[in-house]
Amino acid sequence: MESGNGESGAGQGERANRTVVVIGGGYGGAAVAKALDEETDVVLVDPKDAFVHAAGSLRALVRPDWAGNIFFSYDTLLRRGRVRRERAVSVDPGGVTLSSGERIAAAYLVLATGSDYPFPAKMDTDVAGEALERIREAHAELAAAGRVLIAGAGPVGLELAGEIKAVWPDKHVIVTDPEAQLVPGFLPEFREELHRQLDALGVELRLGTALTEQPPAGPGRTKPFTVPTTDGGEISADIWFRCYGVRTNSDYLADGRVAVRTPQGRVAVTETLNVEGHDHIYALGDITDVAEAKMAGYAMKHAEVVAENVLAQVRGERPTATYRPSPVPSALLPLGPEGGVGQVPTPDGPAVLPAAAVSEYKGADLFTGRFADLFGVTRG
Repeated sequence: MESGNGESGAGQGERANRTVVVIGGGYGGAAVAKALDEETDVVLVDPKDAFVHAAGSLRALVRPDWAGNIFFSYDTLLRRGRVRRERAVSVDPGGVTLSSGERIAAAYLVLATGSDYPFPAKMDTDVAGEALERIREAHAELAAAGRVLIAGAGPVGLELAGEIKAVWPDKHVIVTDPEAQLVPGFLPEFREELHRQLDALGVELRLGTALTEQPPAGPGRTKPFTVPTTDGGEISADIWFRCYGVRTNSDYLADGRVAVRTPQGRVAVTETLNVEGHDHIYALGDITDVAEAKMAGYAMKHAEVVAENVLAQVRGERPTATYRPSPVPSALLPLGPEGGVGQVPTPDGPAVLPAAAVSEYKGADLFTGRFADLFGVTRG
């Protein structure tokens, strides 16, 4: 049924109900479901048996005794709403179809399926127990290695280098990247401080170069190797990790009934974070075409806008919350619990934060306390 304003979506009768299906229980999805729980009938759809705080995954790798801190059961997230542990296979303007074949009708839809990234930055299983075992296995492999290669000098690769050095300062860590400049787009002072701290840690940076072939063993497996590089040299190491290659999780939109995806698998959204052409369907986080870095912090800011707009509609009001990305990139990049550098917006322009500030705000606990609060649990 077409609505009176020409928008394709649920009809007025369907719209009178308060069911909101949130597809994806990551950072933005969990936050928006929690914010909507009191006033709507929320159904959160995700195949995982627990929320995974991916920002803590790299520390979990080097400190498996701490790894339990990154998993939060969905059982404690919602008081009124429901969590369906299934995968969405398709979406239409009036609901979502699950892998079981069941269809859930909805007055409002929130697309929050995020993206995948190579282990260990993100888990490669939907089962928390299996993920913990995978972390322990990779830790044992890493502990046995003397030389570590990290392919990719973005924030993930650099953070992994810092975490490794914090636990094993004598390991030789090499980071490669085809880019000639470290984290382009950030202030020169940000990059200079990164270089200074990485030098102090003894991390070897090989910028402007990449591997011409992959090492013989898979990432996270100890097997000494020597591989050639694009600059005519070679690199020898005992283990390697791939820290590049984001893949947007949007296959369930492939039929085009809700949106035509970009070549990167993303969907176009308006400033209210509506999927273009639908005033009752929203998208947030990595799946959107918003021109900014794909980071958890931005997804949670998107969640605030989406929750405010859905609640306004449920109350019969006009949604007015909008999202505008910052023109200057911001990041908090820890290099272990006590190191790192940040770039944040201020009224006078972007400012660089020193290691002590990054440690206090993020590096010390990697925001685990914030997510314990979100899920209503106590962590010792």
